[in-house]
Amino acid sequence: MISVGKTLISDDIKESFFLCHLEKCKGACCVEGDLGAPLEEEELSIIDAIYPVVKPYLSQEGKKAIDTQGCHLLDEEGDYSTTTIGGKECSFAVYDDNGILKCGFEKAFLDGKTTFRKPLSCHLYPIRVTKYDDYDALNYDQWKICADACVLGESMNLPLYKFLKESLIRKYGEQWYLELCAAIENPRIQAS
Repeated sequence: MISVGKTLISDDIKESFFLCHLEKCKGACCVEGDLGAPLEEEELSIIDAIYPVVKPYLSQEGKKAIDTQGCHLLDEEGDYSTTTIGGKECSFAVYDDNGILKCGFEKAFLDGKTTFRKPLSCHLYPIRVTKYDDYDALNYDQWKICADACVLGESMNLPLYKFLKESLIRKYGEQWYLELCAAIENPRIQAS
């Protein structure tokens, strides 16, 4: 376990390799699971506000699901997530010409229409964050749908924490990320 600031990071995050391989998985993480993308409470108002800008990027089925369910749901455990199309893919996901699911939020972001890239849980995936009173626990969500991403990451010698550099900085800041790198690459130095 690695400790950086008010976070505890599981060792498999430093030991694993990862590079998304969308040509193989086809964006399965946007479909698989029980709910849509987990959302942080502060993302709800942002998503509601930018929905009119993101809407043209979505499929007819996605728009219909959002029209009937809203942009997000509150589950029985008190957690928020995006709505889904028929209990499957995220309402904000859209298939491209190659049958790969892409994110409507990210498409709008890449076109310069919004500053919101995508939900943080998606940006951080396959890391999942569990919030406790005094710290966040970061764990690697190892899942068979990402097996090809692990193989590709290893072939490119790309550690998971480096693959997720941008999203980890988005969540915790650049100084935190530098401390994480130091703790991983110089294990004798334990970050505070």
